[in-house]
Amino acid sequence: MHEILKFSDRISCLPVVHGSGDFAVEVRRVMLSERFDCLAVPLPESFRSVVETGIGHLPNITIAVQSETEPYTSSEWTGHAGESRPRVSSYVPIDPCQPVIAALRLAMQEHMTRSFIDLEVEEFEARHEVLPDSYAIKQVPIEKFATALMVQSPPPATQQEQQRIRHMAWRLRELERRHQSILFVCSISQWHWIRDAYLENQEADVSEPAVYDPELYRVSPSTLLFLLGELPFITGLYEQSRFNLDSDENLSVDGVKEMLLSAREKYQIDLKNRGRKISTHLLSTYLRYVRNLCLIERRMTPDLYTLITAAKQLGGDQFAIALAEVAREYPFQDWLPLEEFQMSIEKGQFPDGGISQLKNRLPGPSISWRTCALNRKPPRIDQDRWAMRWNPYNHCSWPPEDVAIERFRTHVKDRALSIMGNDLAKTEKFTTSLKDGLDIRETLRNWHTGNLYVKENPPSRGSLDCVIMLFDSPADPREYPWRITWHAEHQDESTLAFFATQLGDELVGPGIAMATYGGTMFLFPPRPVADIWEDRRFDFADTLEERLLAAACHYSRERHIAILSAVPPGVGWRRLAKRHGKKLVHVPLGHFSQETLQQLKIFHVLNGRQVRSYAEHFIRKA
Repeated sequence: MHEILKFSDRISCLPVVHGSGDFAVEVRRVMLSERFDCLAVPLPESFRSVVETGIGHLPNITIAVQSETEPYTSSEWTGHAGESRPRVSSYVPIDPCQPVIAALRLAMQEHMTRSFIDLEVEEFEARHEVLPDSYAIKQVPIEKFATALMVQSPPPATQQEQQRIRHMAWRLRELERRHQSILFVCSISQWHWIRDAYLENQEADVSEPAVYDPELYRVSPSTLLFLLGELPFITGLYEQSRFNLDSDENLSVDGVKEMLLSAREKYQIDLKNRGRKISTHLLSTYLRYVRNLCLIERRMTPDLYTLITAAKQLGGDQFAIALAEVAREYPFQDWLPLEEFQMSIEKGQFPDGGISQLKNRLPGPSISWRTCALNRKPPRIDQDRWAMRWNPYNHCSWPPEDVAIERFRTHVKDRALSIMGNDLAKTEKFTTSLKDGLDIRETLRNWHTGNLYVKENPPSRGSLDCVIMLFDSPADPREYPWRITWHAEHQDESTLAFFATQLGDELVGPGIAMATYGGTMFLFPPRPVADIWEDRRFDFADTLEERLLAAACHYSRERHIAILSAVPPGVGWRRLAKRHGKKLVHVPLGHFSQETLQQLKIFHVLNGRQVRSYAEHFIRKA
């Protein structure tokens, strides 16, 4: 260890940022590379028993809580009903990514002497500071990292902090009389003040007040996010690497990538074919965006808010929710013979239901809590209540989705018309005009002649009034049981026949149901038609797609029918169209963005036009 971090020949100081997995790795590296016979930590002696017991329960997360005040209710009349004093407690998180806990854990395994040298206080005064990103320790030596912060670390502001610093310095002098090599792990904002107090050699006040005995609790898995320094998922990766003897040097960054892949898997399982395609290209764009957001906030690694915000903007609310749920998952949750403690923002709930204000004995960098609005899937109890109130005879669509699908229908029709015109395209040798552009293929074919060839696309002949879109073909009838024909509300809408997932299986709001198209048929201009799914004239069709095609051939007034599908129509479909005097124009599904198609497949049905007034508050695209 560098000389600047040594208080004496026998005492070496390792300044750390509390709650940092990178510094926990650095603590392990230092303790395994050098030989020490004593470990000193900045915790009071009263925490020794419960903290070491909690370390024995790792990788299960526990918390050591020491009450500072006991709640009470005045039995005498004071003029204020229910007057009580708020309960206040200080705590030590038994967190494997906490450098002090990592040091104690390793010292216990190596049977090293451990000394808790902090001062006992009745009311602990927490200190919050703005510290640099601890990922810099990967590139900057610890001595440079620590000394760079000396100029901005303010001196002890309170009398209690001054007393604690003098007490720890005095205890270190006591320890060096009995041990040859001492490692002192402390906060990076206090190490040089403790060194100065050690060099001044002032005797500290040894009288310490009586304090409540700390108690050990297991932490509720759903509230680990408020306790751990790293994200619970990242903390779990550190423990898995420790168990499997894998490298964990870069888990603070590589763990984010692993968390993204797990979130994508959860997102795909939850939404199945309704979710967006989270491709590797999208994840690459997401990581670049996260990097830029980190640079704006002057960070090297992202926090949870940055990750969720980027996921919401690139993958939608549901992907952001999946990422948030994965981030708080911790895999090691075995049963412990301890009562459960609930954590919150600077507050906690004891097993008896009492609420206490909390102060961390090992505080890390200051945390700013920010809100991020996400529209999550409603709980099942709400969906059941909305389903009971559903009126099956009062359905209507949501206008923004109508506009989007009609625009896409027009786009598919225009693409089909251009494909029809391609059959009439001509290529000729360039003379005086480029016409519709250079024909690269023909020019290269005749490159040896030195001539240029241009192409001419004459106007397409004919028109289209029917468009078929097959989003899922071949379609499983069991997956798309809802089949219906809808008539247009106004002249700008098409007559629509489709098969989709069952209406009512998923309600996203009061009077708002969500479904997914399997295939659709659009007739524009709109016209009254019988329900094609009840019309016995089309009973000869064997599949859902064939029934749509048969209805399209029957009701279309034009010779051509546009069909959007992943593969070209087969011989049977073309024979069916020819029997009705029609010709199919295939528009490949792969010519369109998968994200666009995914959004168009999902649509919402409202239980009455009055629902349109508030539907936008519940409808979010996946």
